[in-house]
Amino acid sequence: MNQSKIPLFDALLQHKSKKTISYHVPGHKGGLVFTEKGHHEYQSILSFDVTELNGLDDLHAPEGAIFEAQKLLAELYKVRESYFLVNGSTVGNLAMILAACREGDTILVQRNCHKSILHGLMLANVKPVFLSPVLDREWGVAGGIESSLIAEALSKYPDTKAIILTYPNYYGLGNDISVIIEKAHEKGIPVLVDEAHGAHFILGSPFLNSSLASGADMVVQSAHKTLPAMTMGSYLHVNSDLIDSDKIRFYLQMLQSSSPSYPIMASLDLARSYLASFTDKDKKALGEKIKGFRQQLDHLPDIKVLQVAQSGDPLKITIRSREGATGFQLQKALEKKDVFTELADTRNVLLVLPLLKAEMEYPFSETIQKISEATAELEPSPFSPDEVADIYEKESAMAELQLSYKDMVDKPKQLVALKNSSGRIAAEMIIPYPPGVPLIMAGELMDENKLTQLEELSAKGTRFHGGSGLRAGSVWVFE
Repeated sequence: MNQSKIPLFDALLQHKSKKTISYHVPGHKGGLVFTEKGHHEYQSILSFDVTELNGLDDLHAPEGAIFEAQKLLAELYKVRESYFLVNGSTVGNLAMILAACREGDTILVQRNCHKSILHGLMLANVKPVFLSPVLDREWGVAGGIESSLIAEALSKYPDTKAIILTYPNYYGLGNDISVIIEKAHEKGIPVLVDEAHGAHFILGSPFLNSSLASGADMVVQSAHKTLPAMTMGSYLHVNSDLIDSDKIRFYLQMLQSSSPSYPIMASLDLARSYLASFTDKDKKALGEKIKGFRQQLDHLPDIKVLQVAQSGDPLKITIRSREGATGFQLQKALEKKDVFTELADTRNVLLVLPLLKAEMEYPFSETIQKISEATAELEPSPFSPDEVADIYEKESAMAELQLSYKDMVDKPKQLVALKNSSGRIAAEMIIPYPPGVPLIMAGELMDENKLTQLEELSAKGTRFHGGSGLRAGSVWVFE
């Protein structure tokens, strides 16, 4: 197939050229009906914001332009089937879990997973066994799972029906998962991968290996994170006899909007074509630009840059204040200079770089100047990320839930003093950030070790996702 083709985008252009009169949804009628404020900014995209008209195909029963666009996508990624997602990687994660797992199945899950994975486990009502990832002590962030832990878990849980991995992590760090996939396939177990940050990995070195090239059975990618696609535009790939494709299509129809966004789908078509046209010359030029930017960052006296080895994505750069300021302080200082970053944690700030072609420019030098100005006003923080890593090393490598997801739905909850929660079952998820690994899962047993960890982390001013009562010394548990 000709990867330079963009069938869905071209179909929309052809429809637009007809200057049709709309008596169909959406209500803006191609931009003729719109508020005065915002009309100029939205006008060009509104002409593409249409519905399932003749010649524009149907995402839920593709036969024309969308069908061809998805075929081109599958060919590029060298998989059996690929699907456009208009509800983000979230809907892909939900669909692949529901398609691969049955109620009551034992599933091995990487603990530092996205919340949509947890929601998929809840919807499927499976029995998850959470596996703790390796922690990077220097940067205080969670990485991948060691293959030895997978082997141990498969021995302990021989009835495992699927393994769910996150690759790479948010910071672009990813270990070799091919050994894990090989071990799983020896037992006929499918491996599902949330590769939200790796849609560009098929370009090969210097990027990480694609999980698809490593043999993953189903992979979800957020095209909008690193490719030039609109927000919520994502891909789902299926490449295995262990997966029932009919189930995937069924759940995608169930979970995705029945009025899918054509601007998002067209951007996915364009992003695929952009990736397919990326040459070795482009990669070389991009590598030189990234190297130059990193060198300029390294020369800033107040900034420390995470050194990326072979296990890191060049498009992710993590920086830290040498003066001890928190990542949140650094991020806020950068925003005052109009430099907006992807995320901050207690120590770090993450920058996501663009996938530039050789002829493209980006304001890297201007960014360096602004970062230099921003760091001049930072103040130190007493927090040590090493203390977080020390606490997490006490955590069990494998953890099960005491209650099923179904039992948790209607079970009453109560707020109790943290000091009195030992022996109780947690009714909420509590995630210290960094490193972004859930310390407490809803349904897990609270014990003295977890209480000690929570108390120490809370005393150090750790930021939590969940655990709204921790500052007051309380936690939600089931009655």
